[in-house]
Amino acid sequence: MIHILFTGGTISMRRDSAAGGNVPAHGGDALLALAPGVERIAPVRVEDWARRPACHFGLGDLWRLRERVREIAAGGDATGIVVTHGTDTLEESAYLMARTLDTTIPVVLTGAMRTADDPDWDGAANLTDAVRVAASPLSRGRGALVVFAGSIWRGEDAVKVEATALAAFGAPHDVRTGAVSAHAVDYELAAHPRAPLSPRGLTARVALVALVPGDDGALLDAALPSHDGVVLIAFGSGNAPPGIVPALRRWTDSGKPVVLATRCALGQVTPLYAFEGGGAQLVRLGVRPAGPRTAWQARMELCIALSAGVPYGGEPQHDLP
Repeated sequence: MIHILFTGGTISMRRDSAAGGNVPAHGGDALLALAPGVERIAPVRVEDWARRPACHFGLGDLWRLRERVREIAAGGDATGIVVTHGTDTLEESAYLMARTLDTTIPVVLTGAMRTADDPDWDGAANLTDAVRVAASPLSRGRGALVVFAGSIWRGEDAVKVEATALAAFGAPHDVRTGAVSAHAVDYELAAHPRAPLSPRGLTARVALVALVPGDDGALLDAALPSHDGVVLIAFGSGNAPPGIVPALRRWTDSGKPVVLATRCALGQVTPLYAFEGGGAQLVRLGVRPAGPRTAWQARMELCIALSAGVPYGGEPQHDLP
């Protein structure tokens, strides 16, 4: 039996002329009626957990959703779980579940880029594909997955890379893990699960600061008293304006972690430059490269790690896992 958690997002929306745009409308039963192929794949159980836009979810909401998924998995009667989710923050939920859930049954997140009122609505196909992936024995032990537009992505890799296209998700620091069609679920990569972190909630406050030309570190200083860590979105391979260095030293002197990400769409921080503000200098000051993550993934990793009481994710100094 596949347990489907409906949380809202575009997949649940219809256009409301009075509101002037798309708003949540459909519950789980209505969405299943629009995807009639689902019941031929596996028995399903529907839960209307929420009917909200994903951009309305805070960290507390994401944690409560994660906890509900954990409860269902621990219940023992579900062979797979599907979560329908708005695409705005689907990657945060997927990353959180991938890094903190310890379950062998598949947890599959999906959504839509069009509403049921649109002629090219993708919700029915994505929901059907997600159920097919969750029901496949090949998906066991693979942790949290994202299924979108026929592709399967690992939860810790999946990123929304296109704002409006139907194939909205990709993996800037990896490749897709598999594909799904009406005929088969095929995995192109072997499973390589990692030991999950075990926070009791997302209690750590982690700032995300994008650096700009001529930056003087004012935002870094402003965030220091109220945050437990910070992720910097730097230039290129991890370089920063020299004006931020004094503020950065105040962060490292405080013992609070600083993680260095890049604003580039592809590639990762590689500390090669030793000039003032260069990535090599920042690493010598105690800053840690984000590794194969976007800045947003690095923020989730740091938030999860600090909430679990594990500094820097418990990994070697040169990188986050």
